[in-house]
Amino acid sequence: MPSYEADSDRFSGYDAQVLGISIDSIPSHVAWAKSLGGISYDLLADFHPKGAVAKSYGAWREGDGITERALFIVDKEGKIAYIDIHDIADQPDNEELFDVLKNL
Repeated sequence: MPSYEADSDRFSGYDAQVLGISIDSIPSHVAWAKSLGGISYDLLADFHPKGAVAKSYGAWREGDGITERALFIVDKEGKIAYIDIHDIADQPDNEELFDVLKNL
């Protein structure tokens, strides 16, 4: 997620807002953000019921009780314009996101 922080000005240039969401609790988010030296975007907790949002977006790993890494771009009308669900260990290049944002 530090790459989103590094590209925050570029996301703003596309009138896009970065949000992080995980199944961790709010105190875990606070500690994680602090470990990074702070972040400028909001972190949302999909904590209770655990993974409800992840399940609804198809990013839940039922057998493991965790989520995959997932990226979604939602347009101004609330429609999902881009979905990328991949292994939690992978982090795609932000350029893919900027290409989608360019065409919205």
